[in-house]
Amino acid sequence: PLRRSDSVADMMPEALRQSRYQMKRCFQRYVSKGRRLMRNQQLMEELEASAGDDKPEKARLAEGFLGYVICSTQEAVVLPPLVAFAVRTNPGVWEFIRVHSGDLSVEEITPSAYLKCKETLYDEKWARDDNSLEVDFSALDLSTPHLTLPSSIGNGMQFVSRFMSSKLSGKPESMKPLLDYLLNLNYRGEKLMISDTIDTADKLQTALLLAEVFVAGLEKSTPYQNFEQKFQEWGLEKGWGDTAETCRETLNFLSEVLQAPDPINMEKFFSRVPSVFSIVIFSIHGYFGQEKVLGLPDTGGQVVYILDQVRALEEELLQRIKRQGLNVTPKILVLTRLIPDAKGTKCNVELEPVEHTKHSSILRVPFKTDDGKDLRQWVSRFDIYPYLERYAQDSSVKILDILEGKPDMVIGNYTDGNLVASLLSSKLGVTQVKMSYRDEILKNVVPLSPNKSDIKTNREQLHMLLRRQSTTIRMSSGEKWITSTISPASSLPT
Repeated sequence: PLRRSDSVADMMPEALRQSRYQMKRCFQRYVSKGRRLMRNQQLMEELEASAGDDKPEKARLAEGFLGYVICSTQEAVVLPPLVAFAVRTNPGVWEFIRVHSGDLSVEEITPSAYLKCKETLYDEKWARDDNSLEVDFSALDLSTPHLTLPSSIGNGMQFVSRFMSSKLSGKPESMKPLLDYLLNLNYRGEKLMISDTIDTADKLQTALLLAEVFVAGLEKSTPYQNFEQKFQEWGLEKGWGDTAETCRETLNFLSEVLQAPDPINMEKFFSRVPSVFSIVIFSIHGYFGQEKVLGLPDTGGQVVYILDQVRALEEELLQRIKRQGLNVTPKILVLTRLIPDAKGTKCNVELEPVEHTKHSSILRVPFKTDDGKDLRQWVSRFDIYPYLERYAQDSSVKILDILEGKPDMVIGNYTDGNLVASLLSSKLGVTQVKMSYRDEILKNVVPLSPNKSDIKTNREQLHMLLRRQSTTIRMSSGEKWITSTISPASSLPT
């Protein structure tokens, strides 16, 4: 692998020169079919084919520098005689290069130039139009911290803990946001962790000190119920733990944060805070069910994936609630579309328990036509967007009824699920998690049909998706947890 200081653009000319004959053949194969977008597998296949039946040469190309570069290329835009590569050499590290298939000259290009190549592929006139639409998402950044180092990828919780602890100086005035957060904790109106009598950081520190000394003198396994009344005398409510030992640990974590804020204790404390008891997951398109659905249109691995995660999330919730010393029943709802013409599946059943769970269900809500009737037939994921705003409204009514209140977290799966989750999150004022997939908008539309009329249709679909997605981002407000995959550890706020 390359060192992070190495540049593909600097090293590739010499590598091309050393295998010039084979590379000329390879790049001629790349451009022979005209304009197109090539994925990694196609690029590798053409590289191997350029060596013919010469197995040693195939192995040499695949194992050499050029093989490594092509293997690291996520996609390439072919605009004969040029081929532009998007190369991801390391996590979070991208290079964009353009190679001339005739003389094998190499130039490094900017990300903007690469995107311009992609735009040219589908509409050259629009790509060259100085007045074409540009969306600047930097206006949405505000003061949100950003992960900038590749080594930080996958360590978002530690990063957030460092950021939060840096805002706390140990002085009472800097602790007010943390105190306000704790004062707002409740379950259906019942206070958790601290009561309204603790309205300053000094009072909180005093209560923590008294409670720590008290539980240190108890047997570690003493149930919380045995000393609940004593805690309440100091203004401490339930939620600190199920035993004296668990309560002592949670009290200590918060005491350390208040005295000398550090990311380790910050993360440990928030992993104990009781804040999530009910979760709603939106997975709307396709036939969402537990049997006889796989292979139907728009229906595949995402169904199995979501159901597996629901089971894992429920188990995680049960363990956390028990450790917090609470007598609370968690609830998880998977919101999807009710399809009256269900093709022998249970997609016409409104409420269905999730197998191998005790507190999770699939809730199906139908799409509505303009005259208010249920839409009976399945609709492709490309064509469901006009129904989603009404769907979000109808879903919110059902959710509030079944959960007997607002959910603590809303998760959106895929573009359509994220759009509805954003609408619901904005309406109800709850935390949203976005579950997105790499290039999911473009994957829904390209590769395009070679027919010009189809290209126009697909471009209109792409524009519609981009408008809907920008609406999703614009309408999302408050604190959001954004993730590309969901697991108990990454999706529950800790």
